[in-house]
Amino acid sequence: MSDFRRDFIEFAVEQNVLCFGEFITKAGRPSPYFFNAGLFSDGASVGELARFYAQAALASHVQFDVLFGPAYKGIVLAAATAVKLAEAGTNVPFVYNRKEAKDHGEGGVLVGAPLKGRVLIIDDVISAGTSVRESVNLIRNAGAEPAGVLIALDRMERGQGDLSAVQEVEQQFGIPVIPIATLNDLLAYLAAKDGMAENLAKVAAYRAQYGIR
Repeated sequence: MSDFRRDFIEFAVEQNVLCFGEFITKAGRPSPYFFNAGLFSDGASVGELARFYAQAALASHVQFDVLFGPAYKGIVLAAATAVKLAEAGTNVPFVYNRKEAKDHGEGGVLVGAPLKGRVLIIDDVISAGTSVRESVNLIRNAGAEPAGVLIALDRMERGQGDLSAVQEVEQQFGIPVIPIATLNDLLAYLAAKDGMAENLAKVAAYRAQYGIR
């Protein structure tokens, strides 16, 4: 596990964004852990989160010309990540969409830079892939090309079939999904951390039952 992935898991745990206990997922599964990126809600934590997004984007070597943040969570993520990329020496524009079209002023559903070239979509997680599908359609309708999707955590668990939501997106749209960290990174973190043996066992059991092959 590269350092920034381990550091991200530790940061998420410290911020209580990644919690351990008894939770029910959107799919109705009993999960021993829960990740809620919406709990990064102050300047310091969002700035640190964006730094991890920027590191993951650069480490992926995916080529992109602009960042796209789908409304609503993606708006903050795209703007903050653009700032951290610029600080790292890669200055790229960003654009986001509105949920409802504006019929006055500049009008339309897009705000920010022109949507053109290779577009990296930034979101928190992929559950059913609905947000990604909407983003890809919007990008292609604008004449641009989706370059990939950058997310915080890949849970690596099956959807309705044998594939995960991330694998379904990659297969359907032919673009890479780039997570800051994955369930495997979480397991490696738990294995190396004192006092986490019980959580490690529960997460490993969950991976064995619901994880992708």
